[in-house]
Formats: sequence, structure tokens, C-alpha cells
Amino acid sequence: MRLMRVGAAGSERPVLRDADGRHYDLSALTDDLTPEFFAADGPARVAAAHRAGALPPIEVGGVRVAPPIARPGAVLCIGQNYAAHAAESGAEPPAEPILFYKGPNSLAGPEDDVLIPAGFEQTDWEVELGVVIGCRAHRLTPDEDPLAYVAGYVLSNDVSERAVQLGAAGGQWSKGKISPTFNPLGPWLVTADEVGDPQALRLRSWVNGEPRQDSTSADMIFTVAEIVRHLSQYVALDPGDLVNTGTPQGVALSGRFPYLRAGDVMELEIEGLGRHRNRLVDA
Repeated sequence: MRLMRVGAAGSERPVLRDADGRHYDLSALTDDLTPEFFAADGPARVAAAHRAGALPPIEVGGVRVAPPIARPGAVLCIGQNYAAHAAESGAEPPAEPILFYKGPNSLAGPEDDVLIPAGFEQTDWEVELGVVIGCRAHRLTPDEDPLAYVAGYVLSNDVSERAVQLGAAGGQWSKGKISPTFNPLGPWLVTADEVGDPQALRLRSWVNGEPRQDSTSADMIFTVAEIVRHLSQYVALDPGDLVNTGTPQGVALSGRFPYLRAGDVMELEIEGLGRHRNRLVDA
């Protein structure tokens, strides 16, 4: 099952996209795909309504596709979670997950423009598997399955300004990653039951049509389950929260590719989770 939001910024409406590519309006079930929707077992209610034929069809052609989650309480991110990416960054693989935060207002749609602030000269792309939390996970015990707390998965782009991330004030990562539009997301959230094994997904990226990243989530240092369990020891993961799980090698930070400039086009894809196409523009 694929959940999405369509409409202009501030006027989005929730939609179901079924396996045949048809779309159905969810407005009778929920105003939006908010934390409250996930906390109230929203995906299961949507599935039941769809099976019952209770959802009206809707035409979404030509309408903006928005990020598939609304107002997440937190956007938590894991750094250097692929060994080859850690190496190209000049770092040893971490001994435990590296955590940093992005603001919820950094989210953008899968085809929205990404705005480069004045003075940013080292803007980079990062294709990532995003995890959306379905129910509160806090201090999970070893016998609990962390994946049971996951509502679904989404294609995410952790856009980063490297000069700020790594150079400003001793390297405060979040400062280089929290600008508005610096986290394109979507086009839909695919529920966990449809994705199956989150460690068997192909991730790819292109800039101006040229290949950049091509890897698989099997190469993660810390799996999705390990990340959710680990984070839950320090923070309560709430319904609707987004966790970005790290990017594979092939970014501009490696020195093999130029950084992004206004006019460039990023394209990202994860097997089964859809595709992004975002143009870079000066803010």
C-alpha cells in the first residue's frame, strides 16, 4: 500500500495509490498523514476502507506531489552508515550510529525545487532509505522486534552543505543540513508489509543525467532494525517521525564529482519506493 499527499504547499490532501496505479481520496478518513494518523493505526484503517470499496477515486495528474508525511515531530538522521561512504569522507566506520537532526520544515516534495542559500558553495546530494515510525518506540528490549514499530519506508534525499556541516564551529552537522527544502521526500510512503526486507533495496542517484550512486541497503553498517533499537535507548521515537538511515558512496564530498550549482538536476531512486527529480535554484 502506498500513501501519498498531493496539492500545493499548505493545501495538501491525503491519497492512496494502489498496486494498479489508481488513486483514492483519503479525506473522509483523515485530514492529513500526520503523527496523529499514524498513532491511530491509520494505515490499517486505510487498508480496511480500501478492501471495503469505501474510498472514492481521485485524479492526481498534473497536481504537485508533496512529501508523504505531514509535520513529523522529528527528522532523525544517521551519518556514515555505509563503509564505503565513510571511507570517501575520510573517516573510519563508526562504532555505533552517528545521530544528527534535521527540522521538519526541511522536507520538500519529490519534484520541488531545492533552494541553495546565498554563500553555500559545497551543496551535496545523498540518496537514503527513510523509515517512518508507526508506533511509539522507547527503550526497546532485546526481545522486541524493532521493525514492528515501522509504518513504512520512503525515498529520502539528505541534501547537505559540506562547508557548513564539516567546517563551521568544529563541524556541527545539522547546521549544514537543515535549510528549507534540504530533504526531498516521496513520492509515497510504502507500508512495511509491502517492502518486506528493508536490507534488500537498490539505491541510485544521478546528477544532470550522469550516474553518481549505485548501491544496496544490504551494505549498511547498521541495519534498520539496529538503528531503531539503538535510537530508542536515547529518544522516544513517536508515530510519524522520520529516520534517514545514511547514504552510500558516490557523493561530491568524495572529490570525484563537482558540488551542486543552480540549474543542476538531482535524480534519485530506490527500488520499489519511487523516484525524485529536483532542480537546484538559488534561494
